[in-house]
Amino acid sequence: MRFRVFLFFFYNFCVGVFAQSINVTELDSLYREDQIYIGVTYNALMNLPNGVSQSSFSTGFHFGVIRDFPINKQRNIALGLGLGFSINSFNQNIRISASNPTSYTILEDIDFSKNNFSQHLLEIPFEFRWRTSNSETYKFWRIYAGLKLGYVLASKSVYKGAPRDETHSKLSGLNPWQYGLTMSVGYNTWNGYIYYGLNPIFDSISSTSAQSIDMNALKIGLIFYLL
Repeated sequence: MRFRVFLFFFYNFCVGVFAQSINVTELDSLYREDQIYIGVTYNALMNLPNGVSQSSFSTGFHFGVIRDFPINKQRNIALGLGLGFSINSFNQNIRISASNPTSYTILEDIDFSKNNFSQHLLEIPFEFRWRTSNSETYKFWRIYAGLKLGYVLASKSVYKGAPRDETHSKLSGLNPWQYGLTMSVGYNTWNGYIYYGLNPIFDSISSTSAQSIDMNALKIGLIFYLL
């Protein structure tokens, strides 16, 4: 239900952005930049406990809209506030079991073919934006830095190995709020992107070896802006 509500607001936000973009009579004095974004990232875990490692390739997919608010006459400095959606997976060797309470076991000397957890987040990005654009230039340099606040809408863990396969949804041990610093830098279509999480992914959890799991996320990849 929450995802349907998000899609409804996302659709109406996009319609508003497109309606504004075709108002050519105000192009020179009221143009805005980069109001729809799509990104792909490699997801890494930082502050790994002893014995924890990542395996395979962990990915993220991100998209949304950002309302552009120029704050100078040249309109090349702006603030951005938006709404987006993010899907992230993390392949690693912590097995999550949905016992009561949820247990977290570091897999050592255990044969398994797959082990990961994933998150679907509703996100609110806020950016300070600098660029070399004007109303007639569509290829320009940009540096956008800011914060991103995310709320976990859904989560899931998948384990395939001995002694049995396990799949669990709505993981109780995840921090429901995720927030971090962001930066995107590039020219024209190609822009590098980085996100560094400021809070742990898990909420005060210990593994069977009594270690605190305070891992946070680092996401590095590409982001593409439209309009």
